[in-house]
Amino acid sequence: MELRQLEYFVAVAEERNFTRAAERVHISQSGVSAQIRQLERELGAELFDRSARTVALTVAGKAALDHARAALAAAGAVGQAVDEVTDLLRGRLTVGMVIGCTLTPLFDALAAFHRAHPAVEIALLEDNSDRLVEQVRAGAVDVALTGTAALPDGLDALTVVSERLVAAVPAGHPLETRRRVTLRDLSAHPLVCMPPGTGLRTVFDRACAAQGLRPPIALEASAADAIADLAARGLGVAVLSASMATGHGDRLTARLIDDLDAPALLALVWNGARNPAVREVLAHLRRAFGTPGPPHE
Repeated sequence: MELRQLEYFVAVAEERNFTRAAERVHISQSGVSAQIRQLERELGAELFDRSARTVALTVAGKAALDHARAALAAAGAVGQAVDEVTDLLRGRLTVGMVIGCTLTPLFDALAAFHRAHPAVEIALLEDNSDRLVEQVRAGAVDVALTGTAALPDGLDALTVVSERLVAAVPAGHPLETRRRVTLRDLSAHPLVCMPPGTGLRTVFDRACAAQGLRPPIALEASAADAIADLAARGLGVAVLSASMATGHGDRLTARLIDDLDAPALLALVWNGARNPAVREVLAHLRRAFGTPGPPHE
């Protein structure tokens, strides 16, 4: 018994006609008939009643049909599994990373993935979060680490960091001794912020707009270290996430922005995980970021 015989048997059963079945499987009618006859000899029973104009299944044929379909489905699954492994071993993975990102878990995950699958080519693309999300939607990027104010609609996402924003000032700044800092307080001073299109800036701009505030953005920089350096030199109040400011405590004093409760999120986003390489790298990313739970899908 061969798989092609089962394929021809199912085709004739579904088409109820040897000619249409032959067209469906792309061989001659005589070839289909010969293979069906051989299958019937092996099984010791006729599968079709050929006495009428329309081919009908015999009792034996009806008993065999579901099993034949299952056998063909199982064979297809075997082929798909092999194809996925082949794709994984020889594939390409494009990872997006928000500009200025220095999170070591991302790099740890990529290194672990590379060790496990050295033949997969990894491309790393750095861009702002808005453009990364659109490239994930378009299929140009497989998975991206983005800063965002809210998880994007229509994409799979996993939040890895959720933090409130702080104002960071150097010694001697008027806000240094304030126990509470509000958005209105910040609006009285020049600010150093992330550029538009970043998650942190989106959170800040939305909160200001909700209060009708237009704070003076003096300088913009994509890297947290650059923003801290500019603020430390007295060029403006740095607007950062809490963890971004932590590494600069020797020269900047950080204060939570009291009336800005919405957190800035750092999230992995992807558009489905049909690609086996995407599934594999996501597993490494979840382990590296310590987020083994299910994603927001």
